[in-house]
Amino acid sequence: MATQTERTVVYAAGVVQGIALVTFPAASTILTDPSEYDLSNTQYGILFLPQVVTAIAGALLGAGLSGRFGTKRVYLVGLAASLVSMVLLLVSSFLTDDQSLAYGLLLLATTSLGAGFGFAVPALNTLTAAFNPTAVSRSILVLNALLGLGTVLAPVFVAIFDGLGFWWGLPLLSASLLVVLIVVSVGLPLQTQASRTSSKPARLEIPRRFWVYAGFAVLYGICETINGNWSQLDMKDLGASTTQASLALTAFWGMVTVGRILFAALQRVVPPRLTYHVLPFFLAGVFGLIALLPDDDPGLGILSFGLAGLGCSALLPLTISFGQRELTAFAAAAAGGVIAFYQLGYGIAAFGVGPLVDSGVELSTVYALAAIVAAAMGAWSFAVTGRRQGPASLHAVPGDTAG
Repeated sequence: MATQTERTVVYAAGVVQGIALVTFPAASTILTDPSEYDLSNTQYGILFLPQVVTAIAGALLGAGLSGRFGTKRVYLVGLAASLVSMVLLLVSSFLTDDQSLAYGLLLLATTSLGAGFGFAVPALNTLTAAFNPTAVSRSILVLNALLGLGTVLAPVFVAIFDGLGFWWGLPLLSASLLVVLIVVSVGLPLQTQASRTSSKPARLEIPRRFWVYAGFAVLYGICETINGNWSQLDMKDLGASTTQASLALTAFWGMVTVGRILFAALQRVVPPRLTYHVLPFFLAGVFGLIALLPDDDPGLGILSFGLAGLGCSALLPLTISFGQRELTAFAAAAAGGVIAFYQLGYGIAAFGVGPLVDSGVELSTVYALAAIVAAAMGAWSFAVTGRRQGPASLHAVPGDTAG
């Protein structure tokens, strides 16, 4: 049986990992500030390409490495990679006079952060389930809520530290917390009862139905990232202050977390399939509202991005839950596969918007286009639920970013 200390450390790691994951989007206004890094929108978008590649690679490799070396080691490697990322970001903040050098360090930082996500987050979910065998659903829900809390805290900390005159306090704080977690975790057993085998696993054929889920995950990744990575820059274009822009991102991630808990609590009253069909169209309407936001009305912008968070909240957990119930022989791989394709959508939106904006396309137009993507996701949701499945649950979620 796991000790209370082990459970607490795993939950704490969820919060810290959530903070680290959103550090770069939370600092978007600083990264593009002419007095700081002076990145173009395209350069900002490119930052997330190596993160996506290493996150997908880490997620796909993590299960095999856990079987060979143990979940604890994979978890510690993930934390160490996130620590390296925060240290590189911190060092780069003092080298902004040499943009080429600073940008190179930022690319290395996001590369390392992706690896940290790919290794640490699945390991955290595995440890959480193993430590709470009689309450797996509840414990995983708690972990995902805490990951969400971390994503909420990142833009708040950026606003606070930037107001104090040293925005780099965020990567310094994150690095310090990661060091503490690593030191404490090394001395704990952090063992699971998962079987280990040295034999090569049998080749598993991917069922056709999986690609329906994969397609939905790509569309969802695009919609979430349009908010998570570009909301602050859109707010700045509308005349908001750095603090107000950070509040918009905080509202988005906050409502993602609140929405997941809310729809999980209401699933006996509101069927998950209904939630799954309605939320994309609700999100499409919110994107339309964001596209029409007037200048110098930051309050309306903050409210709009909060509503966007609500629209995103339950979609990825339900996609994973539906997939696990329908693709029973492929359940474990399906969860990782859905998250991998979600990351693909993340990469498309994180990078693709930058060149569009630099070529003269307004962010308001980008959000109008995102409304079309959200509507397409709504139509796609009927393909996902087109076959009979067992009852889906928001509680049975193996983990995602805070997204």
